[in-house]
Amino acid sequence: MKTAEKEKCIEAMDFMKDWDQWRATLKQAIEQGRGAGLTDMEIQSIAANVGDYLATKVCPATPEEELLREMWSEADPGERKVLASLIFRMVD
Repeated sequence: MKTAEKEKCIEAMDFMKDWDQWRATLKQAIEQGRGAGLTDMEIQSIAANVGDYLATKVCPATPEEELLREMWSEADPGERKVLASLIFRMVD
């Protein structure tokens, strides 16, 4: 990420400095969604929307998050759904 882009993004995810913690947080969010009665497809759809927000507004805190951001930015909407689905399965 370019320096100017870093200055524009929100450092809101700064507490997520660890890839394992990031995955655990996503797993917890999936469990909460299921507990609220959401289907896995609904959770994945929400995840895709959150991914759009994160890719444009939040600074990646780890190299892995930077890779995900770059992949998300290059993907078309269908590919983003696939990425969201893969991340969902990876942390579930």
